[in-house]
Amino acid sequence: MFAPLKRMLQEVITEGRLTVRDHQNRIYDFGDGSGEPVAIHFTDLRTQWQFVRDPELTAGEAYMDGRLILDRGSVYDFIELAMRNMAKHPLPAWAQTFAKLRRMKRRVSENNPQERAASNASYHYDLDQRFYDLFLDTDRQYSCAYYAPGITRLEDAQAAKKRHIAAKLQLEPGLDILDIGCGWGGLARYLAAAGNARVRGITLSTSQLRAAIEHVPPQRGETVFAFDDYRTVTGQFDRIVSVGMFEHVGSANYKTFFESVGRLLKDDGVALIHAIGRLDGPGPTNPFIAKWIFPGGSLASLSEVTSAIENTGLLISDIEILRLHYAYTLRAWRERFLQHRARAVELAGEAMTRMWEFYLAGCEAAFRHQFLMVFQVQLVKNISAVPITRDYMIEAERRLAATQPVILRPVPELPLQPAKHGGQSGSG
Repeated sequence: MFAPLKRMLQEVITEGRLTVRDHQNRIYDFGDGSGEPVAIHFTDLRTQWQFVRDPELTAGEAYMDGRLILDRGSVYDFIELAMRNMAKHPLPAWAQTFAKLRRMKRRVSENNPQERAASNASYHYDLDQRFYDLFLDTDRQYSCAYYAPGITRLEDAQAAKKRHIAAKLQLEPGLDILDIGCGWGGLARYLAAAGNARVRGITLSTSQLRAAIEHVPPQRGETVFAFDDYRTVTGQFDRIVSVGMFEHVGSANYKTFFESVGRLLKDDGVALIHAIGRLDGPGPTNPFIAKWIFPGGSLASLSEVTSAIENTGLLISDIEILRLHYAYTLRAWRERFLQHRARAVELAGEAMTRMWEFYLAGCEAAFRHQFLMVFQVQLVKNISAVPITRDYMIEAERRLAATQPVILRPVPELPLQPAKHGGQSGSG
């Protein structure tokens, strides 16, 4: 085995059981032998060298094109084993050169002016829309669900997420609401119907916009969808919500984002920002995610968020941290994706299917073993705009659970394919 790779694995993998087969079919074992075995195969020496130099990027790329093969276990098993060990034994300093460089140029790589923001959104969200039906719920909620007590189904958890957000927004009849990054419009339709409100949803994805407009509108309230950027929206709104969009703003634009929210929110209004964040302080996006999944993406620490909010006319009235909720959400997405893996290959090809496998598995493992979380920050301009205790949120959620209209987007039935394990498919 390539000596630097062997040394790195010996230092990092101290728990579990990892077997590595190198390009000459020599076998090496790492870890203490506990747990379910995981076995991988590097097909060439060059990949082993790249893995040592930049493992965070190389692992995903090598899995995509078949240079890293799962001989035993799934890609999730491999990533979970690696991240679980890395939480206790970080990569050696000599293997973190590229990570340090990414940290240094973070603000440049994550800067998303309007034209670049639109291009980045199109890259991810303007895929064949049938691809998302392989793993999302019927309302295409592409963000962290809320696993309230007793909830196990993805659909129920996503409905609970919408109730949780609506409760924090203090829905009242007749409100004007702005949804920044509305996706396929599911949350906007829910808020319109549950609150008999007028909701304007904006997105930078033409495919999402088309689907949102074509959807049957809610029976109560009103929804209007538009291709627009948060920096160019005009008007004043009683409520502003943004779910899963702040990750696309970029660290160089955090201040601008909250200044825009402050400009658009009425003096007695309430805003709610729901986004993935970091518990370990500011840092660059995972390089595989940044290159192949979400170009320009950025995960903010709370220290960055709170400092960006200062002096924008906004006040933080509530912060909630959702810890393992996204791990449960990603597990549900990953399992559904694997059930429909054959269909994914038909729609996007083998390499892209592997890319999405690695993405979903890596994100789930990261929420379990690294410093990722989801934050919900409630913002006001008037310190008295919301009650001084959180009881109103709980009461509103219970009321909405009893009366909420169910607004689901019908999708065609997809034939289930059994999830495969091991072998060159690595599909877990």
